[in-house]
This record gives sequence, C-alpha cells and structure tokens, in this order.
Amino acid sequence: MSDTPQAVPADGAPSWEIFPYDGELTVRELRAPELPEPPRHGEEGPEDCRECAGPDSDFLWTDEHWRLGGADVPSGLPVTLLLWPRAHHDLLDLPVELSAGLGPMLQRVERAVLSLGGIGRVHVNRWGDGAAHLHLWLIARPEGMRQLRGSTLPLWMDVLPPLPAELWAERARRIAAAMAAGGGTAHAR
Repeated sequence: MSDTPQAVPADGAPSWEIFPYDGELTVRELRAPELPEPPRHGEEGPEDCRECAGPDSDFLWTDEHWRLGGADVPSGLPVTLLLWPRAHHDLLDLPVELSAGLGPMLQRVERAVLSLGGIGRVHVNRWGDGAAHLHLWLIARPEGMRQLRGSTLPLWMDVLPPLPAELWAERARRIAAAMAAGGGTAHAR
C-alpha cells in the first residue's frame, strides 16, 4: 500500500524480551485485500479434508469425538500437538455437545503434557486460516525458559534446535498412553 518501509514501533513486539529475533527489522508492505478469499483446505467438506480422510493410526490418540496428533517433525520445544474433532467442523459450527466437551478435553490434554515433567505452560492456539477443519494447537513451553513465554512461543518453535527424534517419539508415546488411561485409544508406537 505504501512504497516507504515502515519502521517497527519502539515499544512493539521486537522490543519485548520474549521476541526471538535481534537486529534491524522492517515491516513488510501490506498487500491489498484478496476478495473473495481463496478457500481453505477442506472448505468443500469432509470429502476434501486430509484430517477426515486420515486413519486413526495417523494420530497419537483418538476417541469417538476427538483426535490428537503430534507434529511429524521434532521442534526445539518439548511438545507440539494438534487437537481435532473427529467430525468435520470448524469452531463456528461445532455442535453444542462437542463445544461443551472441548474445555474438559483441553484440560485432559494439558494434564497429559504436564505429566511429562519439565513443562512450564501449555499454550492453546487456534488460527484456522489454513484449514476449515477445526484444529487447536497445544504447544508446551519448557519449565524455567521464561524468555519463551507468551505469544512469541510459536516463533521460537521455528528457531530452536530440534529435539532428538527418539525423545520426540518417546514423549508422543507417553502422551498417548496418558490420554488412553482416561479412555480412547493410543496409537503412538
């Protein structure tokens, strides 16, 4: 919209101690709106949705209403999970019964993550711009790593050295087992 690069506000996110990047930054040019917006993955319904088509074995844990998956590739954070309703819904059309169960399910997943030990917080995020099937991110912050706290945690996920694959897989197994102890089926091996 403007040919002149905007300066980052002095009190903006890059000035926060939790911001992962250092050095000179400029604000990207804001592009014109794209209307109508392109459809998100799965916008056409369950027949066009990867999450709906995937077998339960693609997930760490499942039950009759929910599926819990982990990131395929280790990050530098202790755990990165995604929670999906089994049926094809977004937040806006999530049936009342599933909506009522969402809070307790998030608590259950958080307890499973905290059972690993060494976890400071479990952040829950929902963006929804990439896929029409509701998916909630649960991202664990390592205990004591206060520089990673808050809204910049997903940025740190991209820059920290990844954990060893064996540790990542072991944590996935432990979370799946903790979830299955309360019902449902663990699929992580």
